[in-house]
Amino acid sequence: MEKTNRKIGKQSIELTNAVYIKESASIVGKKESEGPLGKLFDVTGANDLFGCNTWEEAESVLQKEAVTLALGKASMTENDISYILAGDLLGQCTASTFGNAGRAIPFIGMYGACSTCGLTLGLAAVLVSAGYAENVISVTSSHFAGAEKEFRYPLEYGNQRPPCSTWTVTGAAAFVVTDKVNNKNRAEITGITNGKIVDSGMKDSMNMGCCMAPAAADLIYQHLLDFGRIPDDYDRIITGDLGNVGQRALLDLLKEKGVDIEKQHMDCGIEIYSKSQGTESGGSGCGCSAVTLSAYVLKMLKEKQWKRVLFVPTGALLSKTSFNEGRTIPGIAHGIVLESC
Repeated sequence: MEKTNRKIGKQSIELTNAVYIKESASIVGKKESEGPLGKLFDVTGANDLFGCNTWEEAESVLQKEAVTLALGKASMTENDISYILAGDLLGQCTASTFGNAGRAIPFIGMYGACSTCGLTLGLAAVLVSAGYAENVISVTSSHFAGAEKEFRYPLEYGNQRPPCSTWTVTGAAAFVVTDKVNNKNRAEITGITNGKIVDSGMKDSMNMGCCMAPAAADLIYQHLLDFGRIPDDYDRIITGDLGNVGQRALLDLLKEKGVDIEKQHMDCGIEIYSKSQGTESGGSGCGCSAVTLSAYVLKMLKEKQWKRVLFVPTGALLSKTSFNEGRTIPGIAHGIVLESC
C-alpha cells in the first residue's frame, strides 16, 4: 500500500512518497563566476546585461535560460512538465513573468523574498509527492543592479556600503522535481518545514543578515523539534544569505535556545564570494541560495560526500513602500530536507 505524507509537529511535512531533484541548472554573472564556486556554475556571463538593454530584462533572460538548460540536462521538454513555480525580487515578480511567458506550462508565481527558492522547491515537492503532478520545475532569480534600483539606490548614485551589507547575487537556478526513480537523480527531498514571519523590530535595510537571522533561528529550532532530530543528524545546516554578520547572530540566537549548530552551519552568502571581492558581509538575493544549491550542495549530495542536509533559504520581507513609511523589516525562512539518493 502506498505510504501517505504526513504533517508532523507544528510546521513540518514528512514526504514518505519519494520526491527527487532530477536535474538542475545555474546561470550567474561575472562577479559570481570569479568567486570560489565559479567553476561549478553551468553558465557564466561576460557581463551582467546578458545581451539585454536593461537589468530587469537581463534577469528575465536568466530565468528563461536556466529553465531551458535544466530541461535539456534532464532530457525533457515542456510537454513533460505539469507546473512551473517561479519567483524573484522585482515588483510583481516581473522577472519570472517575462522570463517564463510563452511557455506551454501552467505558471505559479511565488514570493518569499530571498527565501523564494525554498518556497518554490517545497511546494513543487508537495505537488509531486501528493500525486498532483509527475514533474514540476522550480526556478528563482535575482540581479544585483535590479535589486539595488528596486530597494536601495541606483548604481549611478555611488553610495557607500556599510560592513554589514550584502551583495545581491546576479543569477538564476532551475530545478526539475520528479517522482521517478533514476540513478542519475541528484538528491531526494524527504521533508519540508515552512517558517513563520518573525519581526524583531529591525529597520536597517543595509543589514539584511540580522533582519533574517531571527526567522532562521526560529525555523531551525522548530524543524529539529518537529522531526525529533539534533544538529548532528545533518552533515550541513545551510542558510541562504545571512552573510558573516547574520551568521553570528543566528548562532548566538540558537545557543540561547540550547542548540549549537556551529559545526554544521554553512551560509550560501558566505560561500559564493571571496573576501577579496568587496562584498562586505557576503552575498544575498533569491539567486544566492538557488545557484549555490544547484552548483555546490547537490554536487556534494550526488557524490555522497554529504548524506543529509537541511537547506534553509532566508528572506527579508522588505518593500520600498513599507521601508519608506518607516515600517520594520520582518524575516522569513523555509526549510527543505535533502538526502543523497
